[in-house]
Amino acid sequence: MEFIQRDIGLFGWATGGISRAQATVFRGLLEQFGRGEYEEVEARAKALADRPRRVFWNRSPEPVWMARTFALTAAVLHGRRQHVLPELEALTEALQQTSGNGRTLLLVVRVNRALVLLGQERYADAESEAAGILREVTRLAHLTQVGDIELSALACLAEALCGQGRFEEAEAVARGNLPRATENRAASLRSLLVRSLNGQGRYEEALTESRQPTPPASRAGSGQSAMVIAAALHGLGRRDQAEMTARQSLHECEQFLHPTHPRIREARDLLAHITAAGPPPEAPDAGGGTS
Repeated sequence: MEFIQRDIGLFGWATGGISRAQATVFRGLLEQFGRGEYEEVEARAKALADRPRRVFWNRSPEPVWMARTFALTAAVLHGRRQHVLPELEALTEALQQTSGNGRTLLLVVRVNRALVLLGQERYADAESEAAGILREVTRLAHLTQVGDIELSALACLAEALCGQGRFEEAEAVARGNLPRATENRAASLRSLLVRSLNGQGRYEEALTESRQPTPPASRAGSGQSAMVIAAALHGLGRRDQAEMTARQSLHECEQFLHPTHPRIREARDLLAHITAAGPPPEAPDAGGGTS
């Protein structure tokens, strides 16, 4: 869910204390985000935020806030989330009384917080955070471009609903917003739609949805699509295919995500569930049943 993109208004007329030179630096970090270079972005952004106060970079708070936001976002997307919640909450507090670009940064920080809560399986808290972000988006939409942040918050909301077993509601959120989603956000919402259908036992429909043309996921979305496809195949009793796809999901997660990313644990749990299950059910008689 790479919601820091070029078009969210971070460098528009409301940028405030960000100079042209500083904006150029941050655009370079955005390019690295697009390439999935999360470790590099985090290290560079931390170095910028930690520059001594006497350096011109830190004469105003805005570039420091933005550097801290970039560093925390990189950590969350990569999956190194254990100790970032206090930092996110401290930055949220610092941005509460800001205006213009600061309000956009605040939304980005809050989406990060929702993602961390989801990883901790605090689904009700994540739902509340996502709903609050969406209310704020409604108030800011006429001032700046926050469409990508809105879609990321909606994806958080759908995942929180799935986590609470409210799959029909999650389906409505994912399906209703897929037509306007692009790039990483489309990949995320597609996977969430498939997950919501799995949760309702609609496995054939879930597989059909998974085959719809969708942009590839970013590095942050590694393993997500294969995981929900594996769950659908398992639901249909296609155990060998489910196991192979679950192993693919786990491989992608371990290759591209931080070892503590919650999706790695989820992929391992899914694979263990599939391989521990009994033999698949008998094939249906010709002329009826699922494929």
